[in-house]
Amino acid sequence: MTVNQHLDELYGLPSFTFPEAGQAGDLPEPETVAWRLSVDVYDPDEQWPQVFARFARAVDLTRVRALIVGAWGEAYERSSKEVVEAMVAARDRLPSLRALFLGDMTYEESEISWITQSDVTPLLENFPGLRWFGVRGGNGLVFPPVRHESLETLVVESGGLGAEVVRGIAASDFPALENLDLWLGSDWYGGDAEPGDLERILAGTRLPSLRYLALRNSVIQDRIAEALAGAPVVARLDVLDLSMGTLSDEGAAALLAGQPLTHLRRLDLHHHYLGEELRSRLREALEPAGVELDLDDAGAESDEDEGEIHRYIAVAE
Repeated sequence: MTVNQHLDELYGLPSFTFPEAGQAGDLPEPETVAWRLSVDVYDPDEQWPQVFARFARAVDLTRVRALIVGAWGEAYERSSKEVVEAMVAARDRLPSLRALFLGDMTYEESEISWITQSDVTPLLENFPGLRWFGVRGGNGLVFPPVRHESLETLVVESGGLGAEVVRGIAASDFPALENLDLWLGSDWYGGDAEPGDLERILAGTRLPSLRYLALRNSVIQDRIAEALAGAPVVARLDVLDLSMGTLSDEGAAALLAGQPLTHLRRLDLHHHYLGEELRSRLREALEPAGVELDLDDAGAESDEDEGEIHRYIAVAE
């Protein structure tokens, strides 16, 4: 699976692509859409900061509630740094900004693991009113510990998320955070995080409001499941998402042997490598308690390489 379409909404607002220079047309009211700002990947007529400047002249920034940053050129060679700098420079003109997604690119523009990010925490530091923040791409991503009083949702999508980034997120203070979604990815693409790097997330001490936890798209899904089996944070979750990864019978058995999960509203395990016996055990343990259990998209193991079994995450390159 690849990322094959752009976001069609953000923060409950429909996406609207800001027109290219010279294109006519009426613009919607600033607060009614999630504005998507992007340039052509190859030989763009404008650089992203120029598009943003033109956007600022055409739209009342004080009323903008949601922004989607698309391609900023050849993202596999050019980082998001100039995007971050342009937005930080305009922070006083965006008092109503509540949602921001950085890196809305399809595989045709840049494979997810080729998107070059930068230090994105200045966006959190300079936009205290943000409620929703998302990033796509782990290459070059920097995320030192930060505190944000208002953030409710944090999403980091990657084909490989570095251990240092995971530790930075885990060490951050987000007292209002309700939803945390991390795509940990594969070590083939820089995803070298270990369960120990998630320790502060699993303890839950910095995330008192957390109700939805997704640790997914991971090649170490079994080990993550084992760590979650006794993690304090699980007891207060509504939704636990371990989907899109390489979860096998070993990880599922660890979940069943650990703390009760019957309080969950939903357990998402889609794209897994579970046998029918473990699937049946999960259904028998959770569905009578009213837990919505997603076991769709069982993966097919590959043994093409000299008899060695291979399992694949949903989104890698």
